[in-house]
This record gives sequence, structure tokens and C-alpha cells, in this order.
Amino acid sequence: MKHSFAILLSLILGTIPGKAQSDFQWPDQFTSAVILTYDDGLDGHLDVAVPALDAHGFLGTFYCTGKSYSLFNRMDEWRAIIESGHELGNHSLFHPCDGERLDWVPEEYDLNTYTITQIRDELALANTLMKAVDGNDVRTYGYTCSDYLADGDSFKGVVQELFLAARSDGPIPTSMEEVDPWFVPSWGVNDPTGEELIAYVKEAQEKGTIAVFMFHSVGGGYLNVTAEAHEQLLGYLDENRDEIWTENFITVMSHVKDQLGR
Repeated sequence: MKHSFAILLSLILGTIPGKAQSDFQWPDQFTSAVILTYDDGLDGHLDVAVPALDAHGFLGTFYCTGKSYSLFNRMDEWRAIIESGHELGNHSLFHPCDGERLDWVPEEYDLNTYTITQIRDELALANTLMKAVDGNDVRTYGYTCSDYLADGDSFKGVVQELFLAARSDGPIPTSMEEVDPWFVPSWGVNDPTGEELIAYVKEAQEKGTIAVFMFHSVGGGYLNVTAEAHEQLLGYLDENRDEIWTENFITVMSHVKDQLGR
């Protein structure tokens, strides 16, 4: 009887027992958000991704390594896209990853041989390099290979110390309250169709949460998205720009952290 009364009361109040009501609000009229991120600092980002983004009036986040040949050879172009509003994120100096999980990782860049101090120094030095490029003090981080352990220990505390927020991988959140700003989930795409990219966005729309894309090559290369599929996604976002907030990572996460009080 008490259980039935609780359900009746919840219907009157518009609540569901055991489910917390969300106070999270997207800005303005938006009901969900999409973030377009691009890893490793590749020529295809400057040649294909940025012109497409600019044509639709969208800003992307570019997680660039310190060893990026494109950054070295085309620094003036990288500076120019940052000045136009795109975000330059930290993706470490040498792109260390878990060499036990991934057989292509060089021994010297295997996170299993790193100490916490070593990864902290590498990320801090990469921040110095990125500041020399764009002059910014505040930055976000993209976990390399979405790995967060150095010699078996989590370096999330280092990331919290050095960055406003960080992108990892994982499914679209069912609510924004479950989002950890230093472990924001994303989809690392590998030859997706335009329809698959759009379906991912629609899932975030249905949940009222966030869809973060982790792109690498655009228009040809490893972990690729074709220019056509990329354009199809941008076209959908453009058609729904009054509902979907498409912005760079640092802008969206600043809002999310403010809403979540973190």
C-alpha cells in the first residue's frame, strides 16, 4: 500500500522513485551537444577537416602531439586556425600508449615503463609547447589511445592538475550528471559511414546529453573518416544547429563543469 502511494505521489509530482531529477541545462535553446575532435596533428586536418568545418561555421578541437610533423612544417597555418576559434589540445609529446595492449607502441613510449612523474613532465612540457603556438594558458587533454595508467597507476590526478578537462572513450552518457570532466567519453571512429556518424548524434539527442567524436585521418589515412562521410555529418549538424550545440571541447566542458559544480 505504501509502495502504491509512493508511485501515485511521484506521478502527481512528475518524478520517478529512485531516479534523481536533473538540474543540468544546456545554454540557450540547445538540447544536446556535439564535439568534433581530431587527433595527432595531421595535414589532413588542415587540408580537409578545417575547410569543411569553416564552411559550416563550426569549431573543432585538435589534439596535437609535440612530435607532429605537420605542426613543425605548417606552424603558421596551425596558428591561424587557432586564431579563428579552433582549439589546440594537448595530446602529449610522444604519444605514449599501453605497449602490452598495442603491439605497435615503441618500447620507449610504452606507458608501462613510464612513472607518474615522467608522464606529468611530458604533459607539462607539451603544454609549454602548445602555449608557444597559441599563447593560451588553459588547455584540455586527449588521452593517447585512451590510456590513463603509467606503470599500472592512474595518472588522472596529473590530468586534473594540468587540464580543464580531458577526453577518453566510452558510450554516450545517459545523463550529464554521470559525466566525469576528466574522462569524457567519445567514439574513436574507423571508416564509418555518414549514416553511422549521424546515428551517433541522434542517440545523444534522444538522451539530451553529449556526442564526442574522436577522429584521426580525414580524407585518407589511418583510422580514417572519408571526406564525404565527414561532410554528411556536418550537413546534419548544420540542419539541426538550432537544437544541437556544436562547439569545441574546451567551451562545452567549461559549461558542463559549471553546471555540475566541478
